[in-house]
Amino acid sequence: MIRFTKHAPEAIEKRRIAVDWIEAALNAPASTAADPRHPERTRSYKVIAERGGRVLRVVHRPAGNDIVVIMVHFDRGARR
Repeated sequence: MIRFTKHAPEAIEKRRIAVDWIEAALNAPASTAADPRHPERTRSYKVIAERGGRVLRVVHRPAGNDIVVIMVHFDRGARR
C-alpha cells in the first residue's frame, strides 16, 4: 500500500501530479538512487510523457509492507 506524508499531498496538488504517475514511478521506475542525505530513503525516477517528457522524482521509504511517499516533484536536473 502506498501512503503519503503530510507534505506529499500538498506537493501533488500544487504541482498537478497524477497519483497514477507516482504509482508508475514506484512500480516501474526508469531509475532509482539512494537519497544521499537519508540512506533509508530511495529516489525513483520516471519520465512522464503527458508532461512533455519531464522526469518525475518520488522520494520514498519502506514502512513494513507499505511505501511511504515523502516528496514528489519534477526534477529539472534529471536526465531522460
